[in-house]
Amino acid sequence: MNDQQQAIDAFLQHLAQEKRMSPHTVNNYQRDLKQLTVFCEQLELSTWSLLKSSDVRQFISQLHRQGLASRSIQRSLSATRSFYRYLIREGLAENNPAQSVQAPKGEKRLPSTLDVDQMSGLLDGTSQDTMIGCRDRAMMELFYSSGLRLAELAALDLRDVDFGSQLVHVLGKGKKERIVPVGGQAIRALQAWLGQRDELGFFEQSALFLTKQGKRLGVRSIQKRLSYWGKKQGISDKVHPHRLRHAFASHMLEASGDLRAVQELLGHADISTTQIYTHVDFQHLAKVYDEAHPRAKKK
Repeated sequence: MNDQQQAIDAFLQHLAQEKRMSPHTVNNYQRDLKQLTVFCEQLELSTWSLLKSSDVRQFISQLHRQGLASRSIQRSLSATRSFYRYLIREGLAENNPAQSVQAPKGEKRLPSTLDVDQMSGLLDGTSQDTMIGCRDRAMMELFYSSGLRLAELAALDLRDVDFGSQLVHVLGKGKKERIVPVGGQAIRALQAWLGQRDELGFFEQSALFLTKQGKRLGVRSIQKRLSYWGKKQGISDKVHPHRLRHAFASHMLEASGDLRAVQELLGHADISTTQIYTHVDFQHLAKVYDEAHPRAKKK
C-alpha cells in the first residue's frame, strides 16, 4: 500500500508542521493509522477512497473484540476522522467514512488518588539531606501544591517561578499559558532546592530541575524518582505524577466544592474533564444543595 502510506506520511507531516502537534500525539496518530492500514490490507482495498462506513464499523468492532480499551478505540476513530478530513482537503477522498461511526461506550473510571495522610507521609518522609532528595521533595511538593502535569513541570525554567507572589507560570496543553498559586510548603521546598543548586554551581542553566550533571531532568527520570519514593514510603499503589495531580484536584474540590476554580487550576478546557478527573464528595454537595437551594429547603 505504497500510495496509502505516502498519504499517511504526508498527513503526519501536516500534523507536526502545520498543526504543531506534539511528537507524542503524532506518534499516537501514526500507531492508530497503522492499525487501520493493516485492516484495509485484509480487505484488499487499494486506495483510501474505497473505505466505507460499514468497513469502519467492522474495524471498530475488531478492535473491541481484541480487548482494546474504549478510550483507545475512541482515539483510533478520531485519528481516522482527522485523516479523512485531510484526504478530502487534498482531493484524495470524496467523503469521510468515519464521520458517523460511534465507538462503544466504556465506563468512566476515576483515576486512583492518594488521601491527605498518604500525601503528607510521602512528602514529609522524603529526606532533604541530599541534593537528590532535596530536588525530589521540591518536585513532589510542586506537583501536589499546584496540580501540574508531568510535561509542564519538566519544562519549567527558573524564571517561571515568582517567589514574591508565590505563583508559577505554566505552559500547558495546546501551548496555553496559565498562572497557578504555589503553596508555602512548596515555596520552602523550592528555596531549599535552589540553595543546593547554587552550591553545585549550576548558574548558567535555565531549567528549574536538574540532574547531578546539570542537565534538565527529563519526564522519564521524574517518573522514576516518584516511583522510588512511593516504594520507600510503602505506598502499595504506584506513585506517579498523574496521581499527585489528581490528589491536588480531589483535595481541593472536597475542601472547597468549587468545580470551576479547580478547572482553572488544572488548565482544563472543558469542565466535564474536571468532573471525571476528580472525586466529588456527593454527600457534601447534597448538603450544600439542601441548605442553599430555595426549592430544596425542608419545612
